[in-house]
Amino acid sequence: MVGLDLLEVDGVDVALSGRMILRDVNFRIDHGEFTGLIGSNGAGKTTLLRVLLGLQDVVRGRVLVHGAPMTRSNSSVGYVPQKVLFETDVPVRVRDFVALGIDGHRFGLARRSHHTDDLVDEMLESVEATSFANRRIGSLSGGEQQRVLIAHALVSKPELLLLDEPLANLDPGSAQEIIELLHSVVTDQHVAILLSAHEMNPLLPVMDRVVYVANGRVASGTTDEVVQPEVLSALYGHHVDVLRVHGRVLVVAGGDGHGDSLVADHPPVVVD
Repeated sequence: MVGLDLLEVDGVDVALSGRMILRDVNFRIDHGEFTGLIGSNGAGKTTLLRVLLGLQDVVRGRVLVHGAPMTRSNSSVGYVPQKVLFETDVPVRVRDFVALGIDGHRFGLARRSHHTDDLVDEMLESVEATSFANRRIGSLSGGEQQRVLIAHALVSKPELLLLDEPLANLDPGSAQEIIELLHSVVTDQHVAILLSAHEMNPLLPVMDRVVYVANGRVASGTTDEVVQPEVLSALYGHHVDVLRVHGRVLVVAGGDGHGDSLVADHPPVVVD
């Protein structure tokens, strides 16, 4: 696969219920890159992730993994869905849930192999979940459950991991821990990550690239390339200013004689 991007999205258009949601989406992700998929709620981030998983048809364009069309059964791509909540009485231990990432398609109660057990232990250690490996998954905190979901997705050894809003509903401390954990996954396991979020600032220290979604269109590149007034103005369809203050990015709606609106802490919705 030398010379081929891990993931290539080429000229993709997506429509839902006859309405165009995404238009002419183009970006690439290579091995071992941390990419942020940034956009407001409803911008189309989850729809785009479904396209990348082969779960959503496109009107035009293509999605390639290692230069071949993406299929639903492609083991190169792992996925952590949004807002998975486990009831407190779910009788499944953490290590058994992680093992389902390998043998969950099998029927019956076949004994797991030593190889599977070793992989599960490796993934639990990689997400710092060994200490609660034998607890019921429903008894864990939100941050602990997120670690388990990541281990479940990683145990099949994907080359690209897609995460849909994994920081949502986490307190700032837990969110920072998850970001640092994912950065270590990129560094230690050389897994590429595409993480969707509505706020960019927590990801700034670890992102190699950003895929910024707004107004049905996408801009991609490094943060310095994309988060620029001219790029975001073209994306939103009206003037946008970008301020960098104490290592944080703030987006300001362009002045129109009625005063500017400041979007604090960089949610990517520019308020008119």
